[in-house]
Amino acid sequence: MECRMDGRVALITGASMGLGRAMARKFAGAGAAVAMLARRPDVLEEARTEVAKAGTKVQVYSCDVSDKAALEATWAKVVGDFGQVDVVVNNAGASAAKPFESVTDAEWEADFALKVWPAIRLCRLAWPGMVQRRWGRIINVLNTHAKAPAANSAPTSVSRAAGLALTKVLASEGAPHNVLVNALLVGLIDSDQWMRRYKQQPGSNKSYREFLDEFAKSRGLKIGRLGEADEFANAACFLASDAGSYINGVAINVDGGMSPVV
Repeated sequence: MECRMDGRVALITGASMGLGRAMARKFAGAGAAVAMLARRPDVLEEARTEVAKAGTKVQVYSCDVSDKAALEATWAKVVGDFGQVDVVVNNAGASAAKPFESVTDAEWEADFALKVWPAIRLCRLAWPGMVQRRWGRIINVLNTHAKAPAANSAPTSVSRAAGLALTKVLASEGAPHNVLVNALLVGLIDSDQWMRRYKQQPGSNKSYREFLDEFAKSRGLKIGRLGEADEFANAACFLASDAGSYINGVAINVDGGMSPVV
């Protein structure tokens, strides 16, 4: 089955690296025009050059999505450049996890400012056009702690659970208008954060692949390896296309079976 997105416009936050870049590359390869949002203009431009090889229209926008005014201004630019947005992927975020009693008010507020409020605001901006056109897709990228929070996983597990609740609310409201809202829950996926961890291993003579394989073994991953960003992007493309036209309000684990909760 081939998932096509011809004629669609997709907006992806956190798009310059890792999962965001992989999704942008996949969407463009499926025929979509892509608006890529992230904070660092130099990395964004590098990503744009890579994604644009698919031959579709690709634009990049340097934006701190936690800044309400900046996000609204960027949205206006995207609509001005593309005319509309059919697919929104809320992917911006970073892992912040520590024992509950050590999480400060400032850390709680910063986590929600990055992971919850931007998703709410982008959905609010995109919603009227999607409803009017009777076609829309929203994908909230969360992690498996949204369903199965663990000890020492605050504040991320809590903000991700809020993202899961947002997904369900919007899925119910959007269904009569063919606006489908789903979540993809990340497990352990090979991305830039793992390369950073690898480089922080002083004096190690292990290859990057050996480092990843040992980590997978230490975490007891039954599938025997970390996932690839392109594998995650495949799932996102399915949900963003007409191939996923009867999937709504679900949270799909993309984790190789790691999560105890299906």
